[in-house]
Amino acid sequence: MFTDKEISEINHLLVPENNIVIVTHYNPDGDAIGSSLGLKHYLKTKGIDAIVITPNDFPKFLKWMPEAKKILIADYKRKMAGEAIYNADVIFCLDFNSPSRIGILGDWVTKSRAKKVLIDHHQMPEQFDYVYSDTTVPATCQMVYHFIQANNDEKLVNLDIARCLYTGIMTDTGGFRFRSTSATTHRIVADLIEKGADPAVITSNTWDTNTISRLHLLSLVLSRIELTKEGKVAILWLKRSELKEYGFEKGDTEGFVNYGLSVLGTKMAVFFMEDLYEDFIKISFRSKDSVDTNQFARKHFNGGGHINASGGKYFKSIEETIEDFKEKIEAEDF
Repeated sequence: MFTDKEISEINHLLVPENNIVIVTHYNPDGDAIGSSLGLKHYLKTKGIDAIVITPNDFPKFLKWMPEAKKILIADYKRKMAGEAIYNADVIFCLDFNSPSRIGILGDWVTKSRAKKVLIDHHQMPEQFDYVYSDTTVPATCQMVYHFIQANNDEKLVNLDIARCLYTGIMTDTGGFRFRSTSATTHRIVADLIEKGADPAVITSNTWDTNTISRLHLLSLVLSRIELTKEGKVAILWLKRSELKEYGFEKGDTEGFVNYGLSVLGTKMAVFFMEDLYEDFIKISFRSKDSVDTNQFARKHFNGGGHINASGGKYFKSIEETIEDFKEKIEAEDF
């Protein structure tokens, strides 16, 4: 957590006359959107307006959250996003550890005169004016709640804040089943439920939203799942032509990699997907126990993240990428 001195300094900046911007990473997920909106609603209870900006669009299954439709998407409104960052006095940087993770916003944020406040749980954060980084916390939404606690403002947590923070914690813990989920996480979730977050409604809004395109793609992926490294690693993949054939929409492949990890005996799962517009392979890694996907992704696939959940990018064909992965994973000891 921030030091008491840092908390005091940050709060002196959080006044109605200052321009507050909240940014999160490229291809925002539930934790990115939940933490950004949760913080926005918290500041709103203190009479402070904030603008949430994402580099690009986010999945439909997250757009039910309160004020999600007010998020400024830089891909669609570049000039407006640039002006908001240029005029900002404070920029909260949520759920990413480096400006390189926020796409077209990265250069603008770096050059901004605003004070930058990082709240994030990824490894190896870069330099910001104020840094709250903790890799043991399973979700940035939980860290936003800790920030609220540090201000002794738990009483201000209302229904909108509770719904947003619950969603991010739920999604980034895989439904509270990842090993980083702690007793503290559950106590916070209990408080969010008491404040009005309805687990059944949020789960339904977020996860029970399959499109036909998603189910067709999932069926295709599962039909050709492959095991390697003596059954310890599951490989899933999709080509651009297949995404187009089945009418892919953003968010359709969310969670596909987890099906690989559910195969009995697996320690790691990896999902390869050709980007819809650019010539690279997007890679999602998931693992169990002490199998470190973060170091593996950083070393071989231009990525990183958490020990058990990371991403990467590769600039060969999907066939070459999979072959290179098989070769590199065989050299790993687990």
